[in-house]
Amino acid sequence: MLGKANVGKSTFFNAATDSSVQVANFPFTTINPNIGVAYVRVHCVCNELGISDNPVNSRCISGVRYIPVKLIDVAGLVRGAHLGRGLGNKFLDDARQADVLIHVIDISGSTDEEGKPVNPGEGNPFIDIQFVEEEFDLWIRSIILRDWDKIIRESENLKQRVETVISNRLSGLSINEQLIRNSVDQIDLTKKPAEWTDDDLLLLSKQIRVKSKPIIIAANKADLQSSDLNLEKLKGFGRPFIPTVCEAELVLKKASSKNFIYYLPGDSNFEIKRGDKLSSEQISALNKVSQVLKKFGSTGIQQILNHACFQMLKKIVVYPVEDEYKFTDKNGNVLPDARIISANSTAKDLAFLIHNDLGKGFLYAIDVRTKQRIGAEHMLKNNDIIKIVSTTGRK
Repeated sequence: MLGKANVGKSTFFNAATDSSVQVANFPFTTINPNIGVAYVRVHCVCNELGISDNPVNSRCISGVRYIPVKLIDVAGLVRGAHLGRGLGNKFLDDARQADVLIHVIDISGSTDEEGKPVNPGEGNPFIDIQFVEEEFDLWIRSIILRDWDKIIRESENLKQRVETVISNRLSGLSINEQLIRNSVDQIDLTKKPAEWTDDDLLLLSKQIRVKSKPIIIAANKADLQSSDLNLEKLKGFGRPFIPTVCEAELVLKKASSKNFIYYLPGDSNFEIKRGDKLSSEQISALNKVSQVLKKFGSTGIQQILNHACFQMLKKIVVYPVEDEYKFTDKNGNVLPDARIISANSTAKDLAFLIHNDLGKGFLYAIDVRTKQRIGAEHMLKNNDIIKIVSTTGRK
C-alpha cells in the first residue's frame, strides 16, 4: 500500500487486517512499514461438494473462503522521494517487495500535495496519481543511471544484450530480462543503447514499472460529497480503481468483533444482532455505513484485495489434499488448505509450492474430481482439488 500522507492508508490497513496501527493527522505517521495479514475472498468448493470443511491455513465461513495474503503499509510519499526527500528512499525500498501496488488516494480532495488537510474539494487527487507514478519511474531510472556508462561498456565488451545487464541492476525489484526486453520492444526503442537519452530511459522505466508493479487505485473517502465529481473524472483517467470508504469497513469490523452485527468482509449488507446493546452513537454510525453500502455495494476494501490478486496478478485458487476420497490431509482436516497460485501453474509447480522435497520427488498428481492421474506439466485450473504423489511421502 502506498500514497501520500493522511489519505487513509493506515485506516485501510487496519480495516483489511484487523490490526491497530497508529492513525494520526500528520506526515510520516507510518515510518517503518506495517506488515499484516489480509484476506482475499472466494467461493469455497465445500459448497459444490456438499461437505463441511475445517481449514487449517485459511478460513471458511458459510461457504466463503478467506485466504491470507501479505499486506504492507509503507511510509507516506512526497515529491522528490526518488532523491531521498522525506522518507523517499526507504519508502521506495519497502514498496519494491510488492507484487501489486494499492495506491490509496483521497478522492474527496481534502488533502493537498504534501498531505496536509484542506477543505474538501480543494485538493487534486489526479496530481497525486501522477506524482506517485512519476516518482516510481524516476526511481527506476535513477538505479539504471547510477552506472549507465558501465552498463554500456559491459554490454559491448562482454557481448551481452543491454537488457541482460539492466536486469542484473534491477534484480532486487524482481524484474527479469524478459520483462525488460518486452518493455524495450513495446516502446519501440530501436536505437543503439549508447544513443539512448535520459528521456528514453525514463520512458523505458515507466514501461518496466507498469509491467512489474501494476497499480490499483483505492479512491478513498468516496462517501464525501466532494468525491462524486472526482469519481466521474476518474472513470476516464485510464487507471483501474475502486471507490473505498475505509472508515466504514473499520466500523463494521469493530461491530462484528463485538457480536453486535453479522457481517462478512466484502458483503453488501450487514445484520444487526444485538440492537438493544447499541448506543445511539453506534446506531447512527451503522446507519451511515448502511448508506455507504447502498451507494457503492461495499466499502471497497475486499474488492480492492480481490481485484489486485485475481484480475491484476492473474491468480487462481487450488485445494491440495492427501486423501482424494475424503478430501482431507493426514490429520483428517477437510479441505485444509487453499493455495493462491499463478494461472499458468502446473501440477509440479504446486508440489514445489507446498514443499521443495515434494517437488523434487514428484511422481504424478491426481485430479480429485475425476480421480484421474495428471502429469507434471498439467496446467491447473481455478478451484482444482489436487493430490500430489511423491517419492518423499509428503502430499
